[in-house]
Amino acid sequence: MNVVIAIDSFKGSLTSLETGEKIKDGVLLAWPEAAVAVRPLADGGEGTVEALTLGMDGVLETVRVTGPLGRPVTCTYGLVERGSEKLAVIEMSGAAGITLVSPEERNPLHTTTYGVGEVILDAIEKGCRKFLLGIGGSATNDGGTGMLQALGFGLLDREGNPVSPGAKGLEQLVSITDAGVNPLLKMCSFRIACDVSNPLCGPRGCSAVYGPQKGADAAMIRQMDEWLSRYAALCPQADPNFPGAGAAGGLGFAFQAFTNAVLEPGADIVLDETGLEEYIQGADIVVTGEGRLDSQTVMGKAPAAVACLAKKYGKTVLAFSGCVTEDARACNQAGIDAYFPILRRPSTLEEAMVKEAAGRNLRDTAEQVFRLVNACKGF
Repeated sequence: MNVVIAIDSFKGSLTSLETGEKIKDGVLLAWPEAAVAVRPLADGGEGTVEALTLGMDGVLETVRVTGPLGRPVTCTYGLVERGSEKLAVIEMSGAAGITLVSPEERNPLHTTTYGVGEVILDAIEKGCRKFLLGIGGSATNDGGTGMLQALGFGLLDREGNPVSPGAKGLEQLVSITDAGVNPLLKMCSFRIACDVSNPLCGPRGCSAVYGPQKGADAAMIRQMDEWLSRYAALCPQADPNFPGAGAAGGLGFAFQAFTNAVLEPGADIVLDETGLEEYIQGADIVVTGEGRLDSQTVMGKAPAAVACLAKKYGKTVLAFSGCVTEDARACNQAGIDAYFPILRRPSTLEEAMVKEAAGRNLRDTAEQVFRLVNACKGF
């Protein structure tokens, strides 16, 4: 029997690969002769860098960059060699994420994506020309202008001076030049993991929808939306209404307008980059899951993407999770044939999330499930 495991991390407890290895241990306890392959899984958000980089035999790089408030932060990204190509795996939140800003300091008028551009430049200097970049969890609403400045674009005010950091700089912006851009940027391609469909401006735009969680009040939202609209008018090469243009405070729009970029669902990018389809074709059973299975799992999350791919080849799909909700039955309709919560005795959330306990529960639950599979001799 061939088993392919592609399971998302149990956030705060186990990484994607750690989760997969614990399930593998359980499968082999029940069926020692089974062939089991563990593949990394993520959706472009938190944990993507580690899951993909380590799962694809890459290395983790660290670089000191400008944080969202201008203070230095250390950002970790992945570098994966594939033949003659080098792929950089980056989470923008590592350089400009909302978790880097205390609630008291959150103010999108001043937070910048400058550090994201610095990470990209570091990867370019290390030979990367292919980029996979997750843009969730931002603290910014600057339309990606900070990133563009770091890459060498001139974002200038009426006097020809660089505009200020943050969304406030958009108020000053009157022209954009590319005279100082690193020429290697034209040789780079970007796959942007983007799981929101918001346009740049308007009632569903980044300012209105995501501004409040970044510290914006109603007056700031109106101002930023107007400034972003004027910014878009300076960039006729990109569509501000394109789904995802408003992702990460307009960072999606900046990638569209000034780089060779494609915005795609994060899980789809990860499945493609890791070559999961090839593994699934030879599998008898596909195992997936995440920390919590619920109706949201089917809304573009990684386990649902795995199940969809597996059903393309008629494979049986099992899922494991830390917990399930009553509405998790939607997962069955999305291609997960059966799912199993792993808690084996009453415990608090804190107890259940201890790494050793979660790993033991995963292994033991997987063992019992695959003892049943083995007894049924269905494969």
